[in-house]
Parts: sequence; C-alpha cells; structure tokens
Amino acid sequence: MACTVSPVLPLAKPDFIVLSSRIKTKIASSSISCCRTHPRQYSVLRRVSKFHPIISNGCVVHCRSNDQVERNCLSSQGTASNNDLTHEVQIRDHWRKNIPVLAKSHRVYAIDLIGYGYSDKPNPRQFSDNYYTFETWATQLNDFCNDVVKDEAFFICNSIGGVVGLQAAVMAPQICKGIIILNISLRMLHIKKQPWFGRPFIRSFQSLLRNTAVGKYFYKIVATPESVKSILCQCYHDTSQVTEELVQKILNPGLEPGAADVFLEFICYSGGPLPEELLPQVKCPVLIAWGDKDPWEPIELGRNYGNFDSVEDFVILPNVGHCPQDEAPHLVNPLVKSFVARHATPSASVSTTI
Repeated sequence: MACTVSPVLPLAKPDFIVLSSRIKTKIASSSISCCRTHPRQYSVLRRVSKFHPIISNGCVVHCRSNDQVERNCLSSQGTASNNDLTHEVQIRDHWRKNIPVLAKSHRVYAIDLIGYGYSDKPNPRQFSDNYYTFETWATQLNDFCNDVVKDEAFFICNSIGGVVGLQAAVMAPQICKGIIILNISLRMLHIKKQPWFGRPFIRSFQSLLRNTAVGKYFYKIVATPESVKSILCQCYHDTSQVTEELVQKILNPGLEPGAADVFLEFICYSGGPLPEELLPQVKCPVLIAWGDKDPWEPIELGRNYGNFDSVEDFVILPNVGHCPQDEAPHLVNPLVKSFVARHATPSASVSTTI
C-alpha cells in the first residue's frame, strides 16, 4: 500500500502474511480474502470466493498440501466443514515467491485487508468517521488469528503493512510471537510530519480528491497496466522482476467495484499511528530488513528504527528496492525461517516436516 503512500500499490496487495509457528505435515498454504457481515462486526468472518459462490457464514481457507488440495470452511463459531468440492489453489498476491517456500514447514496465510485485494470494499462514505484505519485492519488481523490460526503467530509485513502488524501486536500482544518488517512505510505524508503552515493545504487537497471528480480521474490514470508497470519499475531496483504477471496481480484487484473509493480514502489518510510511536509499545521481538535501493523509504531514515529496544536486528538487503519479498525472496525467506525458529516455542515445532 503506500512515497510513503505509493499511488499504485494500494490497488491490490495484502502487505503481510501470517505464519503459524507450529510445523504442520498436512496444511501447506492458504490464500484468503475476507469480508465482514457488517463493517463493524469484527468477530464474524465470511468469504467471497472466486472459486465458489459467496459463503455468508464463516471463512473459507483454500489449502494445498503437497499435491493434494483441501477446502475447509471455518464458521464464526470455529466449527469446521469440508462438504464442498476441492478447488485448485491460486496464489494471487504479492507473496507468491514466499508462501510456497515457507509453507513447506509452517501454516502460512496471506489475507487481503478489508478494502483491498479481493476482500469487501465498504464505501467509506457510509461512515461518519474514518473507517479504513490501522485500528480497523489490526482488529481484522487479530480476529483472523483468533478465529482461524488459533495458534501463536508471526507477522511478516511489507511497507504500510508493517504499521498494521505493529498496531495488531500492540492491541493484542498475546497473539503475536514476533514481527518481521520489510521496508516499513515511514509515513512521511503523515500530518505530524508536515510543517504547520502546510497542513491546511494538505487537507484542502485531500478534500479535492475525495469530494470531486478529480479523484476518480486520477484513479483512472493510475489504474492502467502502463501506469502500474511504470510505478513498479520505480520501486523495484531489479526492473526485470516487473513482469506482466506481477503487473496484473497488482492491477486486477484495483479494478474491482469500490476499489477507487478505498484508494482515494487511503491516500487521504494522513493520521493514525507512526512506526516510531508503535515500536516502543511492542512486546514481541521485531526484525527489520530494508532494501537499500528503496526510492520511497530511504534506508538512511529507516536505520533509526533499529535503535528501539524491541528491534533485535536491522538487516540491510543489498541492491533491493521497496518490495524485498518479491524482488529478493532468496534473501527474505531464510531470514523469516531463522527468525521463526529462534522465537517459536519448543512445543510448537516438534512435528516432522515433509
């Protein structure tokens, strides 16, 4: 999602994955889109499936175990049903180079935050106050861990997703065992980081985007293959990684109904917490890795986050841009595996890996 709010990445991707520390011999990976039966009713999940008609009660998880595919429906009460036909798993998100590797030994979930990817996109104008906030997304993440993961979890986060992961860990510290942050958003467009004399102009510009046709026109310009490719080539140091497949994975969810309203709402969201406000409150260990060629989140500023007590290490990823998980999975995946191995409870890792 997010120069510090990039104009394209909010279109599509979940910016984190959830990894259960428990080694599994059966479930390998899950790719999930979630929505709520009511925008404020966080305790109930339901699934809008691209493989099957809407399931209105529960969350459907598509799992791949070696060559076998299973489909499990988890109701809001936590009961399981697998009466549906099996379907082929499709890894459609920005973590497609990480999930298959990590899922060989752990349960891995990549969920689309409400408003993004293929999750529901409630119209922000329905609400009197801000709906698309870090508190909303953190609550969704924690509820998902309680309702579906049901185990200690690690959050692996990129960009603005790092703020979501930190917020979730602060709100429910008993859930998260550790956080890996990749090029977290510095949130340089946050209202607190703007000079006092510039703040009225920022609010006026945000109002222009939200409330006039200018915003929708801007979105139409951004939500094209050409624009998406151009912006991805800015944030990837190795532009050969910007393939047509990647462009479509980022763009397609942004063409879903309601995506434009969410996009405009988010790029006008200049409040909420800053990473430097959340890191001192986090109780679990944090590892920060940073692509040193990120043009949006300069590593010179990112290094300061390594000074917080909760951060056990700051790792420089050489010649890598803003999305290390996709551009350099050969560097990111070993970091994730070693971090989880260090911090998972011993009883959670006694099963045999296949």
